[in-house]
Amino acid sequence: MGGTITADLEVRRAYEADASGLHMVPDAVARPAEEQDVAEILRHATAGQIPVTVAGAQSSTTGASITDHGVLLSMRRYDRILDIDPVTRTARVQAGALVSDVKRAAAEAGLTWAPDPTSEAESTVGGAIACNASGPRTLWYGPTRRHVRGLRVALADGRVLSVRRETVEKNTAGYPLAQDQVDWFIGSEGTLGIVLEAELALVPRPTSVIGLLVPFQNECEALAFVAAARDSAALAPRCLEYFDAAAAAIAGDADGSRFAGRDACLVYTEQVVEAGQTREDVLDAWLALAESRAAIAEGIQVFEGDAALGRARAMRHAVPATMNERGARARAAGGRKVSTDWAVPYHGLAPAVASARAMAEGAGLAPAVTYGHAGNGHPHQNYIASDAAELERIEEVVGRTLRHVVSVGGTISAEHGIGKLKRQWLALQLSPVQLDVIRALKRALDPSGLLAPGNIL
Repeated sequence: MGGTITADLEVRRAYEADASGLHMVPDAVARPAEEQDVAEILRHATAGQIPVTVAGAQSSTTGASITDHGVLLSMRRYDRILDIDPVTRTARVQAGALVSDVKRAAAEAGLTWAPDPTSEAESTVGGAIACNASGPRTLWYGPTRRHVRGLRVALADGRVLSVRRETVEKNTAGYPLAQDQVDWFIGSEGTLGIVLEAELALVPRPTSVIGLLVPFQNECEALAFVAAARDSAALAPRCLEYFDAAAAAIAGDADGSRFAGRDACLVYTEQVVEAGQTREDVLDAWLALAESRAAIAEGIQVFEGDAALGRARAMRHAVPATMNERGARARAAGGRKVSTDWAVPYHGLAPAVASARAMAEGAGLAPAVTYGHAGNGHPHQNYIASDAAELERIEEVVGRTLRHVVSVGGTISAEHGIGKLKRQWLALQLSPVQLDVIRALKRALDPSGLLAPGNIL
C-alpha cells in the first residue's frame, strides 16, 4: 500500500488528539499522497473489516477526526491546489489543502472562497466539507455547502465517484434526496465516503470592507443591537460576532486593548462597501444604529484594510484558542473544555442565552464564556470542567440547554457537526424516521459500517 500505513506508536500518538479535548490513539495511521493509495487502503480495510476514520488538520471540536480503533487516514499530504479558474470562478483542490492557502491562491485572481472557519489556517477543505463548516461571514455568504460544485469521493470499498451539482433548473426524477449526490457527503463527517478533491465556487474578493467593534454595558443591549442590525433595511452586515465580557477580556489581552472597560460586551461587524455607496454612508448607518441602541460610543473602533481586518480576526480566534489551552490544562484531572454550537432563530438568541446561563448558575457552574455568530442566532458557549465530576455536571446542563434550544425551533449543532461528543443528543432534534433515513443511506454507501465509526451514529 505504497508504504502509507504505519503502526509506529510515536506516529500514532501524533494523531491522537483534535480540538475536542478527547485523546484516542489509533491502531494504525495511513498517510496517502495519491488517490490510488486511498483506494487501495480502503479496499484492504474492507477485505479485513478494518475501520477507517479520515482526518484533515484535526481541528474538529467534536472528536470526529480521531479514533481509538482501526486506521486513522490522514489527508494532510494530499494538499495540492490543482487549478484556479478566474473565468468560471472555480477552484479545484485536494482535500488536504488548507482553507487559508486556497484563499491566498484565489486572491491572486481577485477571488475568494467564501467559507471562513475561524481556524482557517488550521482547517482543510476536506474537513470543512465534512462538517459543512461555517464562520463569521456565513451570515452573508452561507455555509460551505453553498460553495461546493463537485466532489471526487472514495467509498468504503475503494470505488471512486465523481459527483456534481445539477445544472438543470427543474428535476422530478426520483426522490429529492437522491438527485444531488454532492449533498450526501457535505456534513457527513467522513461516515459515507472520503473526500479526495473538490471543485469550489469562488466569489469576487471585495475591494472595500469596513469593520466596527461596538462595546455595550451588558449582554442584553449587545444582543438587542445584533437583532436590530439584522432587521435594518439600511445595513448589510457580512458578519455579526458577539463577545461576552469574559470573551472580550480574552480578545483584549490578545490584542493589548481594553475595549472601553473590562466589563464591556462587544459586537464586531463587517460590511462590504458596494457600488453606489461610500465608506461614509456605511459608517454613518452603523454609528446611527449604535447610538440608538445604547452603545458605548467612545469605545467604538473602526477596522479598514487587510491588516486591520486581519487583526480583528486574530482577536476573534484568540477566544477559542485560549479556551482550548485552558481545557488542555484540566485534562490531567479528568476535565476538558466543553463547547456548544447550538443555534436558534436570531430573535430568540437573547432569551436562549439567558436560559442557558440560568441553568448553569442553578447547577453551581461558573458562567460559560460565550461568543460567536450572534447574527445567525448561533453562539458558542465554552465551559471548562476542572475534573470528571464537574464534567458530568456541565454535560447535564448542556443537555438541558439543548432540549430548550430544540423546543424553540433551534438546532443542537450549527457548524461543528455531531462527531462523537454530541451523538448522545442527536435524538433530541431528529425523529426516529429521520434517523432511520440516515441509517439507510449509511448502509447503502458503507454496508459494513467501517467509515468513521462513532461519528454521528
